Amino acid sequence: MPGSPYTDLDRPPLSAARLRRALVAPYGPWRRLELRAETGSTNADVAEAARTGEPEGLVVVAERQTTGRGRRGRVWQSPPRAGIATSVLLRPGEAAPERGWSPVPTTGYGWLPLLAGVALVEAVTRLAELDARLKWPNDLLLDDAKCAGVLAEAVPGGTLAQPSAVVLGVGLNVTLRADELPENPTGLPATSLQLAGAAATDRDPLLRALLRAVADWYDRWRSAGGDAVTSGLRDAYLAACGTIGRPVRVILPGGEELTGTATGVDADGQLLVDTVRGERSLAAGDVLHLR
Repeated sequence: MPGSPYTDLDRPPLSAARLRRALVAPYGPWRRLELRAETGSTNADVAEAARTGEPEGLVVVAERQTTGRGRRGRVWQSPPRAGIATSVLLRPGEAAPERGWSPVPTTGYGWLPLLAGVALVEAVTRLAELDARLKWPNDLLLDDAKCAGVLAEAVPGGTLAQPSAVVLGVGLNVTLRADELPENPTGLPATSLQLAGAAATDRDPLLRALLRAVADWYDRWRSAGGDAVTSGLRDAYLAACGTIGRPVRVILPGGEELTGTATGVDADGQLLVDTVRGERSLAAGDVLHLR
């Protein structure tokens, strides 16, 4: 049947009803979940919902994205039902007294994409049984090939007094075949869980594990007032990040290049690089390429 989601039996469709039962309150950590057969960008969809006043806890999942984006506008696309494309709406600047959460200062928001990276590693390691590592700040690597990425975007509040929302998007290659892999302008080859020999490539449990891990780490981080050290997030990130301890070459927007050894991540989530001129701290937004 042309256009049927069952024409490729290796890529069955997700079930909105099953996902909602597992992930939406009162039995799950999220407030609302929408599953779309196709959309331009899940991040754009959630950002638009944020601008119209949508509360925290919205999840949008797409079977196919036509204009998905990564950092610095890089394209992130895959065939229908071959990967996971999802975005969530967070409002860390708003208090949640019923959960004991105080507003998090905007200076702490830089940890949110790293938080998603940690959640990705946990889900892939546990279900796919692969040795997943992060390339700072949040590219998921399998044997030095990129399998997933995270894009965090701030959405300004409707008034000066209203804190910005954060849209956190994740794209994960699950069953892409070799001839379907996207080109990666950063120079890293691309891969998928299937090509890497994953023990499981069923998107339903992978998506559930990912969204539960994001919610769990977000809860820990919010409960600690956005403190990545107290919440354990910084230690978890350092354990998952394969960049730490390796020689790196950093290309900055102005064309400047830095070489040195990545020694750690500071309390704000910035990468620490030991260069011949001393230690430098680099924010993700200040880096064009990291090799």
